[in-house]
Amino acid sequence: MRNTKFHGRYECKGRVCEAPGCEEAGEFRAPGPRRPGFDGPGDYRWFCLEHVRAFNSGYDFFEGMSADEILAAQSPIAGWEREVKAFRPTGGVDGMPRWGDFHDPLDAIGARAAELRRRAAGRSAENGWAQGGARFNAQEREALGTMGLDPQTDTKELRARYSQLVRKYHPDRNGGDRRHEAKLQRVVEAYQLLRKAVG
Repeated sequence: MRNTKFHGRYECKGRVCEAPGCEEAGEFRAPGPRRPGFDGPGDYRWFCLEHVRAFNSGYDFFEGMSADEILAAQSPIAGWEREVKAFRPTGGVDGMPRWGDFHDPLDAIGARAAELRRRAAGRSAENGWAQGGARFNAQEREALGTMGLDPQTDTKELRARYSQLVRKYHPDRNGGDRRHEAKLQRVVEAYQLLRKAVG
């Protein structure tokens, strides 16, 4: 389904207008019987241009609402009374890499996953659960998270991971993309630190 951005038209072959007796293409959507809410965006009805105009002229958003519900929906702060994560006093800051810091969504997902692994490695090492985790200090555990490795890693795994990350982030190896130079620097520093700790 493609939105042509022409009066809200969505071109779709084979969909017919839902108005009784109309054979035109149903390219314009209108609210259906189920409103948007917690369970999803709700239902849509599909009409041709003529019938969606007729539907819109008679549509009543407040139909079926009580007087109190109408008053609440008309309030300038409607919907803002719910506390969502982004507007909590902490601002949703949990120490994780922020999505807005990345151009590529896959890099953002990778950074968040690495941070989760780093935290898990740190917790397990502190609890004495992970084998070999206690041999790393906090800075070395952070370096393990940067590299995406666990505390049981050996020299061979460290070298292989370092080679993989350099190929991914170095401009000479990734087609000249210089956006990842800061990540490359962190990887090099982590490798230099871990090379001594693992070896």
